[in-house]
Amino acid sequence: MSEPLLVEIIAYAPTAFYHCTHCEVAFREMGKSNRVHEEQLESSLPEDLAQDYQAISDWVKEMFRVHCDQLIIKVIDAASIEGVYKSLRYNARRYPAVIVDRQSRFTSRDSLKSAADEINRLLAQPEITTEPA
Repeated sequence: MSEPLLVEIIAYAPTAFYHCTHCEVAFREMGKSNRVHEEQLESSLPEDLAQDYQAISDWVKEMFRVHCDQLIIKVIDAASIEGVYKSLRYNARRYPAVIVDRQSRFTSRDSLKSAADEINRLLAQPEITTEPA
Protein backbone atom coordinates (compact mmCIF):
# COMPACT_ATOMS: atom_id res chain seq x y z
CA MET A 1 0.00 0.00 0.00
CA SER A 2 1.58 3.25 -1.13
CA GLU A 3 -0.68 5.79 0.58
CA PRO A 4 -1.18 5.86 4.34
CA LEU A 5 -4.43 4.34 5.59
CA LEU A 6 -6.89 6.91 7.01
CA VAL A 7 -8.39 6.04 10.39
CA GLU A 8 -10.98 8.41 11.85
CA ILE A 9 -12.05 8.08 15.49
CA ILE A 10 -15.22 9.84 16.58
CA ALA A 11 -15.26 10.14 20.38
CA TYR A 12 -15.99 12.56 23.15
CA ALA A 13 -12.78 14.50 23.69
CA PRO A 14 -11.60 16.87 26.42
CA THR A 15 -12.08 20.50 25.48
CA ALA A 16 -10.29 23.67 26.51
CA PHE A 17 -10.88 27.14 25.17
CA TYR A 18 -7.95 29.37 24.30
CA HIS A 19 -7.40 32.95 23.22
CA CYS A 20 -5.89 33.68 19.84
CA THR A 21 -2.33 32.47 19.35
CA HIS A 22 -0.86 35.93 19.75
CA CYS A 23 -2.63 36.50 23.07
CA GLU A 24 -1.65 33.07 24.37
CA VAL A 25 2.02 33.79 23.60
CA ALA A 26 1.77 37.21 25.26
CA PHE A 27 0.10 35.76 28.37
CA ARG A 28 2.74 33.04 28.64
CA GLU A 29 5.56 35.60 28.30
CA MET A 30 3.94 37.71 31.05
CA GLY A 31 4.11 34.71 33.33
CA LYS A 32 0.42 33.87 33.44
CA SER A 33 -0.02 30.21 34.23
CA ASN A 34 -1.98 27.68 32.23
CA ARG A 35 -3.95 26.72 35.35
CA VAL A 36 -7.28 27.69 33.78
CA HIS A 37 -6.63 25.55 30.70
CA GLU A 38 -5.45 22.63 32.81
CA GLU A 39 -8.60 22.86 34.94
CA GLN A 40 -10.80 22.97 31.83
CA LEU A 41 -9.16 19.82 30.45
CA GLU A 42 -9.38 17.99 33.78
CA SER A 43 -13.06 18.77 34.28
CA SER A 44 -14.34 18.68 30.68
CA LEU A 45 -15.28 14.98 30.68
CA PRO A 46 -16.98 12.75 33.25
CA GLU A 47 -14.76 10.00 34.65
CA ASP A 48 -16.10 7.21 32.40
CA LEU A 49 -15.60 9.25 29.22
CA ALA A 50 -12.15 10.32 30.40
CA GLN A 51 -11.25 6.63 30.80
CA ASP A 52 -12.58 5.92 27.31
CA TYR A 53 -10.47 8.76 25.92
CA GLN A 54 -7.38 7.41 27.71
CA ALA A 55 -8.03 3.98 26.13
CA ILE A 56 -8.26 5.66 22.71
CA SER A 57 -5.00 7.50 23.35
CA ASP A 58 -3.24 4.26 24.34
CA TRP A 59 -4.67 2.51 21.26
CA VAL A 60 -3.46 5.29 18.93
CA LYS A 61 0.05 5.09 20.41
CA GLU A 62 0.07 1.32 19.88
CA MET A 63 -1.15 1.65 16.29
CA PHE A 64 1.65 4.11 15.52
CA ARG A 65 4.17 1.85 17.25
CA VAL A 66 3.14 -1.10 15.11
CA HIS A 67 2.37 0.61 11.79
CA CYS A 68 4.44 3.83 11.97
CA ASP A 69 3.87 6.01 8.92
CA GLN A 70 1.42 3.65 7.24
CA LEU A 71 -1.46 5.34 9.10
CA ILE A 72 -3.06 8.73 9.35
CA ILE A 73 -5.20 8.83 12.49
CA LYS A 74 -7.65 11.65 13.05
CA VAL A 75 -9.52 11.98 16.36
CA ILE A 76 -12.76 13.93 15.99
CA ASP A 77 -14.72 15.26 18.96
CA ALA A 78 -18.24 13.81 18.76
CA ALA A 79 -19.65 17.08 20.13
CA SER A 80 -18.10 19.19 17.35
CA ILE A 81 -19.76 20.13 14.08
CA GLU A 82 -17.42 17.77 12.23
CA GLY A 83 -18.21 15.02 14.75
CA VAL A 84 -21.96 15.42 14.21
CA TYR A 85 -21.46 15.41 10.43
CA LYS A 86 -19.23 12.29 10.50
CA SER A 87 -21.63 10.54 12.89
CA LEU A 88 -24.49 11.14 10.47
CA ARG A 89 -22.41 10.22 7.43
CA TYR A 90 -21.21 6.92 8.88
CA ASN A 91 -24.37 6.22 10.91
CA ALA A 92 -22.35 6.14 14.13
CA ARG A 93 -24.57 6.23 17.18
CA ARG A 94 -22.15 4.87 19.76
CA TYR A 95 -18.73 6.15 20.65
CA PRO A 96 -15.95 5.63 20.15
CA ALA A 97 -16.67 4.98 16.49
CA VAL A 98 -13.70 4.01 14.36
CA ILE A 99 -13.87 4.48 10.60
CA VAL A 100 -11.14 2.69 8.66
CA ASP A 101 -10.36 3.75 5.10
CA ARG A 102 -13.70 5.61 4.83
CA GLN A 103 -15.42 2.23 4.49
CA SER A 104 -15.34 0.02 7.58
CA ARG A 105 -17.19 1.31 10.66
CA PHE A 106 -16.73 -0.11 14.14
CA THR A 107 -18.99 1.07 16.96
CA SER A 108 -19.36 -1.95 19.23
CA ARG A 109 -17.86 -2.23 22.70
CA ASP A 110 -14.81 -3.81 21.11
CA SER A 111 -14.53 -1.17 18.39
CA LEU A 112 -10.83 -0.50 19.00
CA LYS A 113 -9.91 -4.19 18.86
CA SER A 114 -12.07 -4.81 15.78
CA ALA A 115 -10.60 -1.75 14.05
CA ALA A 116 -7.07 -2.90 14.90
CA ASP A 117 -7.81 -6.30 13.35
CA GLU A 118 -9.10 -4.60 10.18
CA ILE A 119 -6.07 -2.29 10.03
CA ASN A 120 -3.73 -5.26 10.44
CA ARG A 121 -5.57 -7.08 7.65
CA LEU A 122 -5.45 -4.10 5.28
CA LEU A 123 -1.79 -3.36 5.95
CA ALA A 124 -0.61 -6.95 5.87
CA GLN A 125 2.20 -7.31 3.42
CA PRO A 126 1.93 -10.33 1.15
CA GLU A 127 4.74 -12.69 1.91
CA ILE A 128 7.22 -13.04 -0.88
CA THR A 129 8.28 -16.60 -1.39
CA THR A 130 11.23 -17.49 -3.48
CA GLU A 131 11.60 -20.85 -5.06
CA PRO A 132 15.01 -22.46 -4.94
CA ALA A 133 16.81 -22.22 -8.25
